[in-house]
Amino acid sequence: MKESFWTKLLLSVVAVGGIALIGFITTLITALNLGLKFYVPLLITATAFLAAYSVITIFQILKRRTRHIVLLSFAGLCLLSTAGFELSKVYVNSFGEINEQEVNLAQYAPFVPDSKAAALTKPTTFTIREDLPRLDGATALYPLYASFAQAVYPSGEYQPYGADSLITCSTTPVAYKRLLEGEVDMIFAAAPSQSQLKEAQQRGVQLKLTPIGREAFVFFVNRRNPVKGLTIEQIKHIYSGKITNWKEVGGSNNGIRAFQRPEDSGSQTMLQKVMGNTPLMTPPQEDVADLMSGIISRTANYRNFRNALGYSFLFYASELNRDGEIALLEIDGIRPERTTIRNGEYPFATEFYAVTAGSSNPNIEPFLDWITSPQGQELVEKTGYTSLK
Repeated sequence: MKESFWTKLLLSVVAVGGIALIGFITTLITALNLGLKFYVPLLITATAFLAAYSVITIFQILKRRTRHIVLLSFAGLCLLSTAGFELSKVYVNSFGEINEQEVNLAQYAPFVPDSKAAALTKPTTFTIREDLPRLDGATALYPLYASFAQAVYPSGEYQPYGADSLITCSTTPVAYKRLLEGEVDMIFAAAPSQSQLKEAQQRGVQLKLTPIGREAFVFFVNRRNPVKGLTIEQIKHIYSGKITNWKEVGGSNNGIRAFQRPEDSGSQTMLQKVMGNTPLMTPPQEDVADLMSGIISRTANYRNFRNALGYSFLFYASELNRDGEIALLEIDGIRPERTTIRNGEYPFATEFYAVTAGSSNPNIEPFLDWITSPQGQELVEKTGYTSLK
């Protein structure tokens, strides 16, 4: 009897070890090569069950018929869960893929036929005919500084893309980098991040920020989300990880998926300012949208409507990349609009800047003076931003 027990124990160890090894290899291949995350816990569960079933069978703990019923029941549950998962994927995919393409800035390029760049009602009081400043900036501000160039530069071909273009758009982080390296004379962007300020200091470069307009930093949800507004405190708690469910702020019982932008982007720098001394949580990589349009499309996309939260600047979200599937949130009961931006009621109203770094171009200061003049501010308003006055 004792020998029989040890024989069974040895058989159990061999069986469990073999099943565990096969299960581990299968799970590893599935996770690394196929990327089927759902099947990983299913395979682990199946491996554990088969190992336990082997021990039960070898030691004959249950009757044969009972063992067969248990095995068939488990197999049936595995098949049902797999079928349910595949059907849910088909259902979700029926809504289409998320479109994260950036907006077409070429339609705002100066001097092109039917350009959407804003135009003055009267002839400009200032022009530049030589030593044209090289311009770069944030995606959301390209329509504005393209309209500045259209008003004061000589007509020509000015494409918004490519480092060789005189008036280009390469996003906030790249624009600051190019400014610090002397590749451009002026950029149009939000205030620099701490790391951008540090880099300027290390290079011995003094950044000059000239306010040229006002804008609202906005938060938004899918329009199907019942939440219509948040407080500043709630936003801080969400982005610090303290609040994780919409029911905590008056919404449905769904976890909050709070999207973020990459470090040094204008909107991410603004979020960090909103957080103040409250630590900003580190998001999962899949919750970081590389493009400004990405954070909008992920929030607008139907499959995310129960839990998505995003942020951007008002002009970009409501004009440049308008999407009827998102809804802007009130902050402390105040809606983001020109009136509340101008009078300071909206708590996340902020200035945006023309930023220079000691360029020797003789037209920089006269150009800045004109931008802050009534004509330059007229273009700020016509583009869709809020003027300084």
